[in-house]
Amino acid sequence: MTKGNRLYVPKGGDLRKSLISECHDTLWAGHQGEERTYALVLRAYFWPQMRDDVETYVRTCLICQQDKADHQKKAGLLQPLPIPTRPWESVSMDYIFGLPKLGDLGSIIIVVDRLLKYATFIAAPKHVTAEGTAHLFFKHIVKYWGLPKDIVSDRDSRFTGVFWTELFKILGSKLSMSSSYHPQSDGQTERFNSMLEEYLRHFVRGTQKDWVKLLDVAQLCFNAQRALFHQQERF
Repeated sequence: MTKGNRLYVPKGGDLRKSLISECHDTLWAGHQGEERTYALVLRAYFWPQMRDDVETYVRTCLICQQDKADHQKKAGLLQPLPIPTRPWESVSMDYIFGLPKLGDLGSIIIVVDRLLKYATFIAAPKHVTAEGTAHLFFKHIVKYWGLPKDIVSDRDSRFTGVFWTELFKILGSKLSMSSSYHPQSDGQTERFNSMLEEYLRHFVRGTQKDWVKLLDVAQLCFNAQRALFHQQERF
């Protein structure tokens, strides 16, 4: 029995629970909340009271109960930020530090397009510099999407000045003030920080050394689910 492209799942056995588990517990699902888990199940299946079953499963997930981050509200903005008019015109950037060192890697740079909310997770050296950030930003962002009009971050002015100088040096251009750096945060990268840290806690093995391998899957997980949740598939 089907409804559109969705398959009916009969009651009995553990099949329904197994399907919810696949859409919640796996690496690609990422232990997301009730709404996003429900959206993933709904994409391919249906049965009566499916939402109730999903909510019960997520609310009783032991890993989620143990690892939920503290989602306290952050301090307010210094000033309101304008809404971007096109993708990758404006991005926010933040860092996660204190990760187990793997080679020279020990931090993560998170870059989020402020319009589409598309995230990029970049493994970086433990003591990443402004110059190093510029090279990684060029490799993972600029070469695909172009130079943003502005970047929102809470780095200090000395850091941002060196960052822009190095970035324009990579581009073979003199420093242009047509691009700017806002020394504040719009909150979205902090949310991604919290979500990514929670994701890594769910799936990093006991050695704590495989977090780098998980970044690409985590990025796919967050971006695909955001697109699905907002009915804006981009994959």
